[in-house]
Amino acid sequence: MNRQRQVALPDPADVGGMVLRGAANFARRNKIITGSYVFGLLVILLAGTGTRLTLQQRQEYNSLMDTIDLQAEFEASQRYAMANQAYRASAGWFTCDSLCTRNKQRMELAKNDLDAIRREGHARMSDAKAVAGLFSEVGVGEVKDKFWSHFHSGQQFAKRQSMWDAMFIGIRSMSRDENMLEYALRVLMQILVNFSMGLIVAFFVFVFGLWGVVRDYQANPLVAVTFFLTASCAAFAFVATYLMGLFGAAGGGLYGLAKVAESSQQNARLNQGQHYQQRRYMGNRPHYQ
Repeated sequence: MNRQRQVALPDPADVGGMVLRGAANFARRNKIITGSYVFGLLVILLAGTGTRLTLQQRQEYNSLMDTIDLQAEFEASQRYAMANQAYRASAGWFTCDSLCTRNKQRMELAKNDLDAIRREGHARMSDAKAVAGLFSEVGVGEVKDKFWSHFHSGQQFAKRQSMWDAMFIGIRSMSRDENMLEYALRVLMQILVNFSMGLIVAFFVFVFGLWGVVRDYQANPLVAVTFFLTASCAAFAFVATYLMGLFGAAGGGLYGLAKVAESSQQNARLNQGQHYQQRRYMGNRPHYQ
C-alpha cells in the first residue's frame, strides 16, 4: 500500500524569516511604494494635530467665519424647496403648461439665489481658512475628519457586504453538502476581499477629494502640493497597515489551527505505532504451558 506524502508546516521562526525576506524583496523591487509607506508612517507618528493658531489668527479666523450668513442660506434653501415642490406638482409627464412654466422660472430663480448665497459663504470660509493655513490645527483637523469619514464608510460597506456574503455562502454550502470548515474558510476569504475593496476605494475617494480641501486654503502651489502628498502618504500608510494587520491576523489564525491539526495527527500516528509495536511484541512472546 502506498503511503501519502505528508507536508510538514514550517516552524514559527521560519515563518517569520520568510515574511521578513519577502518584505525585504518587495521593498527592493518597489522603492517608491515602500518610501511612501515609510514616510506616511512617520507623518502619522510625528505630525500631531497641526500648529496651533496664534491669538491674532484665531480672532481673525472667527471674525471671518462669523460673517457667513447661515440664516440667509437657510431661508434661500426653504424658498428653493417650496418652488421646486410647486414646479414638480404642476409638471406633467411630458408636457409643461403656462402654470408649470411660471413655476419652473420661479424654481430656477430660487436656485440661482441659493447658489449665489452659497458661493459667497464658501468664499468667506475660504478666506478664513487662508488665515489659519494648511498645516494649522484647522487644516489638519479638517483633513483628518474627511479621512475618518471615508474610512468608516469603507468599513461599513465591508461589514454589510460580508453579512450578505455569509448568508448566501451558507445557502450555497447547504446545497453542496460542504462541511463547517469549508464554509468558515470561504467566509473568511470573502471578508478579507470585502475589507480590501472597501478600504482601497475609500482611500482613492479621499485622495480625489483632498485637492478640493487643499484648494480652499488658498496656499501657494509648493505648500499645497507638499500638504497633498503628505496627507496622501499618511492615508496610504494607515490603510496599508490596517489591511496587513487584518491579513496577518487571518493568516496567523489559520497557521495556528493548521499547526494544532498537524500536532494532533502526529500524536495519533505515534500512538498508533506504539500500539502496533505492543501487539507485535505480545504476539512474539514465547508461551509456556
